[in-house]
Amino acid sequence: MKKLLIILHDLGAGGAEKMMARLAGALVDAGNDVTLLLLTGGGLHAANLDPRVKKVELQSQRTARAVPALARFLRANRFDAQLAALTHVNVVAIAAAVLSGTLARLHVSERNAFSHDKHVNPDFMVRVAYLVAPLLYRLIPNPVICVSRGVAQDLVDTTLARRQDVTIADNPVLDNDFRDKSPGPPSHRWLLEKTGSVIVAVGRLVPQKGFDTLISAFAALPDSDARLIIFGEGPLRAQLLDQARTLGVADRFDLPGYTCEPLAEVAAADCFVLSSRFEGSPNALVEALSTGTPVVATRCPHGPQDILIGGLVAPLVPVDDPIALSQAVALQLSTPRDLQRHSRLDAATRFMNASAVQTYLAALLGSPSS
Repeated sequence: MKKLLIILHDLGAGGAEKMMARLAGALVDAGNDVTLLLLTGGGLHAANLDPRVKKVELQSQRTARAVPALARFLRANRFDAQLAALTHVNVVAIAAAVLSGTLARLHVSERNAFSHDKHVNPDFMVRVAYLVAPLLYRLIPNPVICVSRGVAQDLVDTTLARRQDVTIADNPVLDNDFRDKSPGPPSHRWLLEKTGSVIVAVGRLVPQKGFDTLISAFAALPDSDARLIIFGEGPLRAQLLDQARTLGVADRFDLPGYTCEPLAEVAAADCFVLSSRFEGSPNALVEALSTGTPVVATRCPHGPQDILIGGLVAPLVPVDDPIALSQAVALQLSTPRDLQRHSRLDAATRFMNASAVQTYLAALLGSPSS
């Protein structure tokens, strides 16, 4: 049994937070003693954390101010490996590891396309973290764990990081028995009592997710009875609703907010769409594949091409091209639902907990065994 530590800012509603909570539980399943340390504390996904995972909250007011407390914790508690997630947390963890003398055991991870993600958060300290992180990645003893080949290549191509400074580990997105589990009934009324085709998307309402392109593509569909549901919350809610009204599809479009059971909603839909402008390894796409529901995705940097095997599993369309997206969705809606269902399920299998956790153990410990 190895003693492992995961360092995160909190367990908020983001995909990285969800995956780190899942990874903690999967590492316990693999026979390890796991602690999840939150630099601040709380968050939506705290309720879903495996009770066998030890949780520590430093309650720092800001992530950047957590360095002294984290250094004290690392000095007082010896772990076989320490894993930090997200760029600004990585920088804090590196500083604390240096102060505590534990840098040799620290591993950091990048969850998104670095060259795109660095422009998203305007916070000054986050911007500073993105500036200094590539230099630190070149200097630290362990390679940066990236969630996809594309994320790793992007880091090498656009920063000081070298190929030897990166490695890859898959997200633990799915339960090991996902093929045998029913996702349960959906909650949305359009999915409970369907009167026509229903298209579903899931994600934060932010520019990265390209939901404005999706709404334009939806408005261009020849099927005037189709409906579109986007599950998620974010700052673009009012803008997206205004766009739907302008395009005359407001009565067939809904933003019901965050859903705790996205698989149930996607499983009942006729098509799932990932319209993102960039990603790391989109977990929502993997979850959609696991339901067998037909999917369409943009060929965005850097996850869909890998997950969908270059378009063999499901259609890939150019980013910010509503006409191409509309045509691909229309094709999926007119194709028998079960066509390529097994291919979609097979593509999702790689991201089962048991499979993915071995890639992390190999990266953290140098061996796929615990």
